[in-house]
Amino acid sequence: MTDTPQFHCGFVAIVGRPNVGKSTLMNHLIGQKISITSKKSQTTRHRVTGIHTEDTAQFVFVDTPGFQTYHKGALNEALNKSVKDSLGSVDCVLFLLEAMRFTSADKEVMALLPKKTPVILVVNKLDKAKDRLTLQAFIDEVTAEFEFAGVEVVSAKHGQRLAELLDQVRPHLPESMPLYPEDMVTDKNERFLAAEIVREKLFRYLGEELPYEMNVEVEMFEMDGALRRIHIAVLVDKEHQKPIVIGKAGEKLKKISTEARLDMEKLFDGKVFLQVWVKVKSGWADDVRFLREFGLD
Repeated sequence: MTDTPQFHCGFVAIVGRPNVGKSTLMNHLIGQKISITSKKSQTTRHRVTGIHTEDTAQFVFVDTPGFQTYHKGALNEALNKSVKDSLGSVDCVLFLLEAMRFTSADKEVMALLPKKTPVILVVNKLDKAKDRLTLQAFIDEVTAEFEFAGVEVVSAKHGQRLAELLDQVRPHLPESMPLYPEDMVTDKNERFLAAEIVREKLFRYLGEELPYEMNVEVEMFEMDGALRRIHIAVLVDKEHQKPIVIGKAGEKLKKISTEARLDMEKLFDGKVFLQVWVKVKSGWADDVRFLREFGLD
């Protein structure tokens, strides 16, 4: 009679500089999009928990904001604190780097890495490496700076070598029964996910036009039979930013709303009535009280 394999369950933080691919990596690891992705850096503002369950392990991923110093203010101080806090309560850390790029911003995040928690170096964007020798030289340069528990090279965007990455993480998770049902992929509620979806569309279609002082607020989320009625306000800091979001004859906001609604219907598996409008709330990005409302203080 053979022993039944022990089940492992634990928390895994994904950290790295802004726009290195943390949200994309987590979305592929759990097999469903719950964390927003955008080419504009600094899009993740909340710790998003993604859950991946296998026969012998459950991985609970914590997606953190990218640590950065370029934009000052209470908002980014809160974001950076979130990164530090996430490292103090996990079983394993994935430190994500872009292949062939090791910047001062990466080194700032590396300086935050815990010494007593296993840290795995994850080199993303495999296609950036010209050949194996060049890639190995890059890995040697990075591993000389910190004692990693392991190294894995992946392509988060294309889902390559993610099974191998999970194989490296699994031994670092404690023996434990699963914390969540096996079909659960996030501990966030639909209200939170609706806001995330709208914010993703804003970043995707406004790009560099929109400043960092922007967020979204769910003003209503109600079930009407099988229909979800959702009202979401886009918060901007200045009056002149409203037309940027709305676009000519309202076309930009209409496109954002339509695509967000379609994504919600797919994720929630039901019909959605969505209304999105733009509101000015001056100084919100440096209002600590307001940050508390978003869980960022």
